[in-house]
Amino acid sequence: MKYWITLLALLGTFGLASSPVWADEAAAPASAVTATPAPAPAAAPSPSAFINSGDNAWMLTSTALVLMMTIPGLALFYGGMVRKKNVLATMMQSFAITCLVTILWVVVGYSLAFTPGTPFLGDMSRLFLNGMGLDSVNALAGTIPESVYMMFQMTFAIITPALITGAFADRMKFSAMLWFMGIWLVVVYAPIAHWVWGPGGWVGAKGVLDFAGGTVVHINAGVAGLVTALVLGKRVGYGKEAMAPHNLTLTLIGASLLWVGWFGFNAGSAGAANDRAGMAMAVTQIATAAAALGWMFAEWMSKGKPSVLGIASGAVAGLVAITPASGFVGVGGAIVIGIAAGVICFWSATSLKHMMGYDDSLDAFGVHAIGGIIGALLTGVFAVKAIGGTAGVLEGNGAQFGIQALGVGTTIVYDAIATFIILKVIDMIIGLRVTEEEEREGLDVALHGERIE
Repeated sequence: MKYWITLLALLGTFGLASSPVWADEAAAPASAVTATPAPAPAAAPSPSAFINSGDNAWMLTSTALVLMMTIPGLALFYGGMVRKKNVLATMMQSFAITCLVTILWVVVGYSLAFTPGTPFLGDMSRLFLNGMGLDSVNALAGTIPESVYMMFQMTFAIITPALITGAFADRMKFSAMLWFMGIWLVVVYAPIAHWVWGPGGWVGAKGVLDFAGGTVVHINAGVAGLVTALVLGKRVGYGKEAMAPHNLTLTLIGASLLWVGWFGFNAGSAGAANDRAGMAMAVTQIATAAAALGWMFAEWMSKGKPSVLGIASGAVAGLVAITPASGFVGVGGAIVIGIAAGVICFWSATSLKHMMGYDDSLDAFGVHAIGGIIGALLTGVFAVKAIGGTAGVLEGNGAQFGIQALGVGTTIVYDAIATFIILKVIDMIIGLRVTEEEEREGLDVALHGERIE
């Protein structure tokens, strides 16, 4: 018996067994009991100890979904709507912007937008992602690693300038486009992201509600698109020549990928796999369907036939409009926001554009700016305190509508002025627009030396 007691004590000493299991510990020899080492004092938990694996898995998935919205989603959506001679050039813009913004976000964009600093800009403490390791944290990241939070926000920074390209399709130099998007990201997108979402941002501090990017992404991109379309001027032959989409199959596939990816966009903005993410996903689906039907029936009554392009555009309008509201409204608000976006964006993309005479090639302004404004303002009406912590007009908080209008107006004014200045400077230095001959030949051949046979 002594032999077995001694053996168990030795195993415990070398970590091969826990303390001996005694029927009656008091009956065990004192030498056997004291041979078991006392447990080491608990070490202070590292930051990674606070990471929730479920939240992290959801945010990794959401990040991939949002990246899918640009490549291949937006690339296909826009690529199918242009003429055949410009398909590759249009899709190339989305792909190149993905690459360019990734590097700029690492170098300076993330640090400008999501580090503490002034109410207007971050403090540059994450320049080149300095100090970001496995255990680094960001107060905004919650229960996920900062690296995942940085990547999630990167995908938003990627799709926003890519959306702008729809407004100037068929006519901007590729080199000018790269310069414009790079400067615009640093001068326009990063500051506005900090104002609304960043630590200490002044717009967010005013109480503006923007769950997933109504102001930061969609109004921002749509207004910049309109300014760019006005500065560049109309396409050669616009209003005189047929410019029908060359392949609506690509457009419908692209819209479908946008719809699926948008669940990462909106539900992922909860930052966790929680009840708010579930509601954000539900209202995203509901508002999108309502908007698609709203556009479809408006077009049906107006033109006599419902089109594939129309229902796809209506779905995107609904996705845009529910984006700022997705973490704040319930089912009733989602339905109203969706219908309003579908009908009003149909009018802006058809009647308003022709009334005002601007050439917003693929309706970046008509869908994203108008849809974003509708969503941002109606968030102030339909916000439910039990869902997002802030009541809207219908729950007695009439001031929220004015606060939302402040966010919309601020974004429009700063974005329009800064975008105009950036474009004018680039135009003076290298020029913005391709020649008339290149435009008629098509940008696929003129800019990239390739064509679709």
